[in-house]
Formats: sequence, structure tokens, C-alpha cells
Amino acid sequence: MVKKIIDILGIVLPALIIILSVSRIFVKKTRGINGLIIFLAILLLLGGTIRYLFFSSGGGSSSIEHSRASLPVSKHSDAFNKSMGDILDDYFRMTEGFVNWDTAVIHAAGNELRISLDSLKLEELKKDTTGIYESALDPLANSKTEVASILTDPSFAEKRGSLNILSDNLRILLISVKYDRAKLYWQECPMAFGEDRPGNWLSKNKEVRNPYMGTKDPQYGDKMLNCGGPKDTIKFEMVVDSTKRQ
Repeated sequence: MVKKIIDILGIVLPALIIILSVSRIFVKKTRGINGLIIFLAILLLLGGTIRYLFFSSGGGSSSIEHSRASLPVSKHSDAFNKSMGDILDDYFRMTEGFVNWDTAVIHAAGNELRISLDSLKLEELKKDTTGIYESALDPLANSKTEVASILTDPSFAEKRGSLNILSDNLRILLISVKYDRAKLYWQECPMAFGEDRPGNWLSKNKEVRNPYMGTKDPQYGDKMLNCGGPKDTIKFEMVVDSTKRQ
């Protein structure tokens, strides 16, 4: 506010000097007005006007640049986020296969998920000093084991059991690496494996598509497709990078 007042005075005061000088010459017929004073006043008026229009907080490109908000960015590299995103995409395709009781889709997505887990760019986390890399190793290894079980388990019930363990390990992995590129929902079916025996899975949507009941359950058909709901969410905040602007 003070700066704006000073900028305005930088225009008003030179203008007053010019007006008073001219009035003394033409109205009062006064002689001896220093032309240099009028010249300097004109220069100050021009300078004050330019400063107010282009460099004050009220307008101009400088104020526009400073008003731009800093962009949030991920804590991880694009390569890491892409590799984690590939894991989630394959996992979501596989859970949809469970929803539809489609073994072919489960196996196709499971094979892709196995490759994506092997390709996770985990090495970049070694530079972190808070132990993220070490805490991610076990859930990653366990996830690989459970995917292999899903691909080889002979019965659908056993595959669903492995899906439950896989889902929990992927959840721990996401929390360990502080994944911040998307909000995920930790869903729970309270009767996935019988009375009071819940099963869990990850979802990118709040709406429930239950992979433990699905659309072709021999007991319930598709009546339990929407059974369950979000138990928790996984969403880590991005950092604000002042070097990146909108």
C-alpha cells in the first residue's frame, strides 16, 4: 500500500510543479521561471507514469509473474511414477477379471503385472535417507510371490485368497514409497471369505466393484457386486516447487 502511494506521488508532485510553473508564467505574468525546473518536472512525470503503469503492484508483467501460483510436483521421478502406474494399471485389470470371474483376463493381466513388478524403478529410492528403499523391498517381493500364486493356484477360491494378500502388500508398498500421483481407495468386503472374514482390494474409484463376489458368484449371482466400501484412502501430498509456475 505504501509503495503504491509513493508511485502515485511520483506522478502527482511533478504534475503540480508543472501546473504551478505554467500558471505563474501565463496567469500572473511572472518572469524568471527556471526552464530547467519545468524540464526536470516533465521528466519526473514521465518516469513516475511509466513506473506506475509497468512496474507497480497494480499492473504490468512483473506483477503478473509474481502472482502466478507455484505448481505441485511429485517427490519421485517420472520414470518411477510411470513404473508404479504400470503396476496399478495391471492390478486394476486383474481385479476386474476377478469381478467377472474371467480366468483368461486374470492370467493375462497377472503376467503383465509380474513384468511390471520386476520393472519397478526402485533403485532411485536408495538415495533417500529415511529408509524408504529398505521398507519397500519386502512388500515388493511378497507381491511378486502372490502374483505367481494367482497364476498357478488351481481353484478360483485360492486365487482370491492370493489376491487378498497381494492387495495388502501393494498397499504397504504404496505407503512405503509415499506414492503421490493418484488418490487410491482401500476397499473392504466384510464377508469375502465367509462370515466375519473380510477381504480387501485397491481401487482408483470410490464406487465398489467387489472382486471377491463379482458378477457370477454361485451363491449370490451379481447381487453382492457392490458389497463393501472404502475403509481407507492412500493419498500423499505433492511438494510445491517454486521454480515451476502455472
